[in-house]
Amino acid sequence: MTISIRLEPELEQRINNLAEKTHRSKSFYIREMILQTIEDMEDYYLAEQTMEEIRKGKSKLYSSDEVRKELGLDN
Repeated sequence: MTISIRLEPELEQRINNLAEKTHRSKSFYIREMILQTIEDMEDYYLAEQTMEEIRKGKSKLYSSDEVRKELGLDN
């Protein structure tokens, strides 16, 4: 997949410098940045979406006592 993005000149220069000094492509570093941050972004935005569903009454919260009882862990 090819993606086009606009970067601030300072960030673009930093990526260019890193690529030149390490003899790797800019694409390599941009891919690495995405791979290292995607999980945190998924966690954050999916949690944010879930909280919005709870606020709207579309999802329900369960206490740890309710979950333990449902799973038979009260013993």
